[in-house]
Amino acid sequence: MNTTSPAGQAAEAKPVREGLDPAVIRLIVVLLTGAIPSLLDTSIVNVAVDTIGRDLHTNVSTIQWVITGYLLSFAMVIPLSGWALARFGGRAVWMSSLALFLAGSVACGAAWNIGSLIAFRVVQGIGGGMMTPLITTLLVQAVGSSQMGRLMAAVSLPVVVVPIFGPVIGGLIISNVSWRWIFYVNVPMCLAGLMLAWRHLPASRPQGGASRIDLVGLALLPPALVALLYGLAEVSTEGGFGHARVIIALSVGVAALAAYCAHALRTSATPMVDLKLFRARTFTGATALLFLAGLSIYGAMLLLPLYFQQVRHDSALTAGLLMVPQGLGSIAPRTLAGKLTDRIGPRLVVLAGIALAAVGTIPFALAGLHTNYWLLGAALVVRGAGLGLATIAVMAGAFQGLCREQVPHASSATRIVQFVGGSFGAAVLVAVILDRQAAAHAAAGAAGLASAYGYTFWWCVGFTALALIPALFLSSGSRMTVALAQPSPSR
Repeated sequence: MNTTSPAGQAAEAKPVREGLDPAVIRLIVVLLTGAIPSLLDTSIVNVAVDTIGRDLHTNVSTIQWVITGYLLSFAMVIPLSGWALARFGGRAVWMSSLALFLAGSVACGAAWNIGSLIAFRVVQGIGGGMMTPLITTLLVQAVGSSQMGRLMAAVSLPVVVVPIFGPVIGGLIISNVSWRWIFYVNVPMCLAGLMLAWRHLPASRPQGGASRIDLVGLALLPPALVALLYGLAEVSTEGGFGHARVIIALSVGVAALAAYCAHALRTSATPMVDLKLFRARTFTGATALLFLAGLSIYGAMLLLPLYFQQVRHDSALTAGLLMVPQGLGSIAPRTLAGKLTDRIGPRLVVLAGIALAAVGTIPFALAGLHTNYWLLGAALVVRGAGLGLATIAVMAGAFQGLCREQVPHASSATRIVQFVGGSFGAAVLVAVILDRQAAAHAAAGAAGLASAYGYTFWWCVGFTALALIPALFLSSGSRMTVALAQPSPSR
């Protein structure tokens, strides 16, 4: 069945125009209006963690689940978006996902304790995770092939820029009203997105022939990751790895993960993460890098605002503004990273990005109570540039060595791995390392807390440097495979 909309057919039939078709522009506005709240929520909550923790009377190792739960649920539903699109149609899935995100936002704002807030953040993550892949799919179906470059230029900038201002918006809200408005602020945008989608999003019939859902994988992989993360978080609470709650949680996680791997290698359904992709050396290296990048990016995104607020005693707004240089740094190398990767291959580009990210993190490992803000701001620009350079090159290199049919599965797997890495980053850096170090240095007061953060940032540097190993598995040549030259339409 031909799924290309009338706008897409017109785009392919007419000569290439200088600008995007009005119908395509309208579709971009509709989708971005609905997507902006979920994009904001990847970063807006970070500056509120300290305030939420104090208001709900909980510690850092527990409050990090507000971030971890969102990222993990976000990742786990990504493989379901393609099945849902084929089974129910684009507009129905988009509006349902946006409505679920809206319901989760309202519930988060009304949360009565930390447990309810974490649960409702998971609901938010499910809605946001379903929407993210749909943006690209619906736009590609609408525009056809004639305006793809202009389409991606129009869409990619807001997707990158919006999360940069999340901490600033969060800081403004925390400084003036209750933290609950961090979630309530989503309501008008979500309602506007639903209204625009109802009026302007083209209705599409179910395509039929949708692949079977990997129900066994869904029953094994998410619980495995949750058990592993819970076990790691309990290391700090219980004071070490030798306690029954930690051992049981980690054992259950490892067993469920092993069961998933055995299942994924022999199932006839499309697995949540296709392990056969890892036969390609470059894909294995790229996914390991994306896991470590997610760990470093999202773990530090939680760690940095806490440092500014708890060690430097800055307001939430100041902490949000101080995070902007990292976001701006990540934008700077976007064009250069793509050109260099095409010319010399991803390996050297990634190695350079890793080096920059490590250099940009070291000043925080050495920082004390009165380290100059300009130095820290410059370090964040360097760190952001390094992470941006490495991530873009890795995403390009991940598809080398794969056949055309594997590209859609690889695209889904890379997204999942990066968000799972972010989940582990928040749990390991904050709940395990920082919490234990803060307890060990509690007697030293403010200086002890600064030392605890410095120690944790050294671990962040170490995780970044560890990425040098999988980077060596990436290609060092500029020759791209057929899969990249002729991507699958479902990518």
